[in-house]
Amino acid sequence: MILTDLVEETYSAITVNKVRSGLTMLGIVIGIASVITLTAIGTGSQASIQERIQSIGSNLIEVMPGFNRGVGQQVSAGRGSATSLTLADSEAIAQGVSGVQAVAPEVSRRYQVTAPGKNTNTQVVGTVPAYTNVRSIEIDTGSFITEQNVQSISKVAVLGPTVRDDLFGDNATNVIGQSVRINSVSFKIIGITQPKGGTGFGSADDMIFIPISTAQQFLSGGDSVSTINVQAQSQDQMKQVQSDITALLLTRHNISDATLADFSTLNQEDIVATASSVTNTFTTLLAAIAGISLLVGGIGIMNMMLTTVTERTREIGLRKAIGAHSSDISLQFLSEA
Repeated sequence: MILTDLVEETYSAITVNKVRSGLTMLGIVIGIASVITLTAIGTGSQASIQERIQSIGSNLIEVMPGFNRGVGQQVSAGRGSATSLTLADSEAIAQGVSGVQAVAPEVSRRYQVTAPGKNTNTQVVGTVPAYTNVRSIEIDTGSFITEQNVQSISKVAVLGPTVRDDLFGDNATNVIGQSVRINSVSFKIIGITQPKGGTGFGSADDMIFIPISTAQQFLSGGDSVSTINVQAQSQDQMKQVQSDITALLLTRHNISDATLADFSTLNQEDIVATASSVTNTFTTLLAAIAGISLLVGGIGIMNMMLTTVTERTREIGLRKAIGAHSSDISLQFLSEA
């Protein structure tokens, strides 16, 4: 069969049944578009989550307190809420672990915060000046907590932009120097952080930062810390630094069995790996759902081919009678499909 004849016969057969041909093509288009779109959504979500995790800090290792595991228990109870970590532990990490760039302990808890005529419930983080480097926090106006503020137990606060908007109105510009009350204690505002967005692990925009000494004396009432944030000098050193921190704290806490540790460590790579595993499963699920549409479209084409062959039995017999080969007839129907 000449190629031009094949094209003409195929075009003629398709245009005779325009509605059927159009619906069949629509099914395939929808199926392919669904697979591409939903797979792209899953991949984009994974990239977005990884980017947000990376934005919480570079080469970050978190040390969190937790109660000892009991007999038969696989996980620590009260993780993050125990009082097994202190400022002395953070100082020991800074001085005794090689490969550490910076250490920023924090005491964090949600409190009711009030300003004249407004109030909000938000996360209050007591920390040190190194927190800006460890957690990649940048100041928009004013200044962050200084070492002098920590040593003098100053009642000063740095607001995230979301807290500023909740207490003083959207994009208020006259906030520096005003006061807010945290748990009935008055704090002077000295700075506003730049917008950063949420990370899935809390939003830095919806936080208030105060000196850690002030938080311990006026809010938490103890010398324990809720998290010790450690920044490694490079990504290659993160695993070693994490291992050294674990060994140091086990020694300081007089714990010989690592399975009975009253703390836990988590590095940024672990968070990224966990998030990637979840999003990969999500992407696969979306692709499988979209693949159903593609399968339906393929079944539609099979149905069209079967119908076409059944309807044109006489035509097939006539073509073979005048010398057409089986391969020519198969090629024509495949071209139509």
